[in-house]
Amino acid sequence: MKQSRRKFTAEFKAKVALAAVKGDRTLSELAAHFAVHPNQITMWKKQLVENVSALFSKDPLERGDSAAQMKELHAKIGQLTMERDFLANGLGRVFGPNGRR
Repeated sequence: MKQSRRKFTAEFKAKVALAAVKGDRTLSELAAHFAVHPNQITMWKKQLVENVSALFSKDPLERGDSAAQMKELHAKIGQLTMERDFLANGLGRVFGPNGRR
């Protein structure tokens, strides 16, 4: 029988990665304690180290601030909708209502 993949929460991944960064226990000890493969711990630790600077970023998109991202995306959607409507209006005048010149 095939096992289904385990899914880990972001909190669990952060906890394991922080424990790996501390360095007070070996990778093997951490793997046994958290019941996770050592390679997985190494990947999470690498992601933590590479992305920790975003935590202190002033740019909300870099920081992962979802409210700011949503606001920016809604503004972009509004802009694209206006551009589409403007172009459709202009093409409607050139080609007529049935799409022919």
